[in-house]
Amino acid sequence: MPIQIHIDVQLAKRKMSVTQLTEKVGITMANLSVLKNGKAKAVRFSTLEAICKALDCQPGDILEYVPEEEENDSTVV
Repeated sequence: MPIQIHIDVQLAKRKMSVTQLTEKVGITMANLSVLKNGKAKAVRFSTLEAICKALDCQPGDILEYVPEEEENDSTVV
């Protein structure tokens, strides 16, 4: 998946638990788990804003675009 989620990194830097984050953001543990495990198809800006506020970080600290390697038919052997 080209978008990677780094909520765990931000939680560790702040010594905050997932439970604490869910309480501050106001989302369920299940929804945060889906997001942090990279299974979410979308995220509301209001949720992203609340996470950034709770973790005192920028969206780029949580989300990273990692392009998939392009498949090349002319592989050199």
